[in-house]
Amino acid sequence: MNEQKVPHLTNIELWRAWREQGEIDAKKDLIENYLPLVEYVTNRMAIGLPKNVIKEDLASHGIMGLIDAIEKFDYLRGLQFETYASWRIRGSIIDGLRQADWVPRSVREKAKKIEEAYQVLEQRHMRSITDMEVCEYLDISEKEFSSMVQDISVTTIFSLEEPLREEESETRMSLLIDSAAKRPESTVDDVFLEQSLVKGIDRLTEKERTVISLFYFEDLSLSEIAEVMSLSPSRISQLHSKAIQRLRGVLEQYKDQLFQS
Repeated sequence: MNEQKVPHLTNIELWRAWREQGEIDAKKDLIENYLPLVEYVTNRMAIGLPKNVIKEDLASHGIMGLIDAIEKFDYLRGLQFETYASWRIRGSIIDGLRQADWVPRSVREKAKKIEEAYQVLEQRHMRSITDMEVCEYLDISEKEFSSMVQDISVTTIFSLEEPLREEESETRMSLLIDSAAKRPESTVDDVFLEQSLVKGIDRLTEKERTVISLFYFEDLSLSEIAEVMSLSPSRISQLHSKAIQRLRGVLEQYKDQLFQS
């Protein structure tokens, strides 16, 4: 006598079985179903990282983020799990990279100098600052500046995805996406942060805005953006780095107001 096959559960049935009945097998199936999301996020974040960063390590951190997302996600709210999980996966990978302290101190110092230059000069002139003005402020040549930007490119890929506060999961980027979603009107500092980021984006050059838009809003990789803009991947990386440093400079101006308790 043939054994009757049990119909494969749909995702909603898996969520119900896991969240309401606490079935571990349902949780395992959900993890397996969404593993491709970990691979996608890992591949995207691995672009431009140093060779000593092993992709398998990133994936391991990403899986922990996926598990965390599945444990905390409320499927009854009707939200898109893929979007929620992507932020959790990214956050877990970033935490893993922080713990590994993979960025040399010299690179962090370069990033801090450029961020300070944008902050001081744009506050002084109240407009977008040119590369030449930054070079003059730092007393370096344009070639040296270009080299510095290239060196710090691997540190800026996560800047907008880092949490606003250490104890929270909300990121700077989460305030810019999904314009149809409710704004956090009850939290004045979050609204102020959003306004500050908008001001910062307005100061970006046209190419920098395009890179930010394609990378964070259209979900293209840096190599795909290079093809769209007919520029080299290294040039796209530089544009991304400079854009992030400008934004960080703007945010630093309002740091006391943004993070006051």
